[in-house]
Formats: sequence, C-alpha cells, structure tokens
Amino acid sequence: MAGGWAHDDAVNEQIEVSTQEAIERMRLRNAQRVARESAGFCDECDEPIPEARRQAIPGVRLCVDCQSGRDKAWKPAAGINRRGSKDSQLK
Repeated sequence: MAGGWAHDDAVNEQIEVSTQEAIERMRLRNAQRVARESAGFCDECDEPIPEARRQAIPGVRLCVDCQSGRDKAWKPAAGINRRGSKDSQLK
C-alpha cells in the first residue's frame, strides 16, 4: 500500500520497473559477450580451449578448469532489504 501522493500500485510498479531494468542489463551483457570472438587459449592459464567449447559458448575466454574455479569462488552480492524496519535502515 503506497502512501502520500503516490497511487496504490506505485510500489508494485517500481518493483516491476526495477526487475525489467535488471533483465535488460543481463540481456545487454549477454549480447556483448556473444559478440566477442572466442579465445583460442585460456586468459588465465594459457591452455588451449577446445573447439567444441568455443562453439558451444560464443565469446568464451576461459578453459573448463579455470571457469569451474571461478564458479566455485563466486558469491552473490547482498540484496536490498525492501521490508526492513526503520531501525535496520538507519544502521
């Protein structure tokens, strides 16, 4: 429920806009990645990247081992607490 000068669906509309913007950013990143030419050798270890991998993933820059290591080390960023209390937002 929105308050003040906003209409009742303002919060839902803002969430929808934020979601659409995030989707568009991901599509743009994917299009940029696909537009790049695949590397013949891994950017990290200089091992050759197999042709099958280069065809399966356009724009690939890492071999399977290096990509697996990055995937295991990746941690998602903290999200936004949209429902937090006022006290939690002051900290």
